[in-house]
Amino acid sequence: MFIAIARPAVEPQGPDAVAVPGSPAIPFLTPRALHARLLDNAAARRRRGQERRSACRAEDAAYWISAAPMAVRKACELRREARLATLP
Repeated sequence: MFIAIARPAVEPQGPDAVAVPGSPAIPFLTPRALHARLLDNAAARRRRGQERRSACRAEDAAYWISAAPMAVRKACELRREARLATLP
């Protein structure tokens, strides 16, 4: 029995090349939006670390709090690369 291999009816285009039909598209983020998302990510990591610390989960807290500076570092690098306006 032979099976014909057909191309899918919908092919993803743009930055989401591995998407499957029906999955939500990944929007293109401007450098300023990506910078804001990275800083929000860092704040969320710090909050999660504080929650873990208050729940007496020291190992988890140390992980989340140590992960926050990485997001801030990436945001700083993006700010330099994209030449965004300097902060006051």
